Amino acid sequence: MTAHGAVTPATGHAQRARHAAERFAAVYGAAPTGLWAAPGRVNLIGEHTDYNDGFVMPLALPHTTIAAASARTDGVLRLHSGGVGGGIVELRTDALRPAPGPASEALERSRGGAQRSGGWAAYPAGVVWAMQEAGLPVGGADLHFESTVPTGAGLSSSAALEVATALALNDLHALGQQPQRLAQLAQRAENAFVGVPCGIMDQTAAGCCTAGHALFLDTRDLTRRQIPFDLAGEGLRLLVVDTRVQHELGDGAYAERRAGCERGARALGVRALRDVPYAHLPEVLVELAHDPVVQALVRHIVTENHRVQEVVAHLDAGRIRAIGPLLTAGHASLRDDFAISCPELDLAVDAAREAGALGARMTGGGFGGSAIVLVEEADATEVGAAVTEAFAAAGHARPRIFEAVPGAGAHRIE
Repeated sequence: MTAHGAVTPATGHAQRARHAAERFAAVYGAAPTGLWAAPGRVNLIGEHTDYNDGFVMPLALPHTTIAAASARTDGVLRLHSGGVGGGIVELRTDALRPAPGPASEALERSRGGAQRSGGWAAYPAGVVWAMQEAGLPVGGADLHFESTVPTGAGLSSSAALEVATALALNDLHALGQQPQRLAQLAQRAENAFVGVPCGIMDQTAAGCCTAGHALFLDTRDLTRRQIPFDLAGEGLRLLVVDTRVQHELGDGAYAERRAGCERGARALGVRALRDVPYAHLPEVLVELAHDPVVQALVRHIVTENHRVQEVVAHLDAGRIRAIGPLLTAGHASLRDDFAISCPELDLAVDAAREAGALGARMTGGGFGGSAIVLVEEADATEVGAAVTEAFAAAGHARPRIFEAVPGAGAHRIE
């Protein structure tokens, strides 16, 4: 059960790498110096906790963005994508400037409006800008991108693009930066250049995940632990249901949730909502009763951090099946308290559970995108079919359903 474009076998990855190298040569007239890849991700548990200094647990997908690249010495950055119409986007690295608003606006301002193209190029351009801002001697480059990470599906295609770019530039210009630092630079690019106030989870997942594991990350001090997540060995599968409802996190709704969480932290006199103890939640909610919107946001963050810790305890004890109800509880919290679900996500979760799933929830920033479903291996086909049938009965577009196999973080392709 795989999505259109999903590539899990090693041979498929090798074929994509060859194709990326060939396309680079066709676009730029010479072979690339190298190829680098960074994955999309699903978040097992811990949604919207990262910008609240909390806990998250993502895992890398087999879907990747490949960057074929060569260095330049003239300060020119040339960008080309196999998945976006249009030609080469050409920029001067010394003219890059951040701007508020959506990616397309940031890119247009960085060019001085001299050339028009899709806003996707602001993500790799922002990485160059962030590296320069940090004082790193990054120069120009030619880059061509090929990706199987679905866009707008809540699977972090933007972080995959950013981290693949960062890793390529790190090697091409001998910058000597470690994966976590590259993730921080990529986050800086998305926050300040593109204009999306995301936390550090997506970029860290793209840069630091390990195959066969979920990544337990403390987003305050960036300590991380790889936790074995052997679904196949336990007779389980984790399905991703891409609802095909496109989400756009730069439209203000994401920023509104973040601002509400920050208001809650100020009202409670804490540095971040991570500092609100789960045991004290009842009295905290009474204290916030005058502001029901912030009260609900705080309830989600505090309970979600607790759910992450419960999932860690179950996985450490080898009780993978026991995390199912926690996934479902997380979805209810995102739907009711954080108010970022949508009818298609709710239907995917409800239909999967009715068909026998152990647990299910939306994953990612919300307002569309994907859900994850934990199922017994023997039930995977039946559960997937039930979700597809439910979407058809409701008049929704056919969902794309595939298996999430915990993959590796960013790496150079030999």
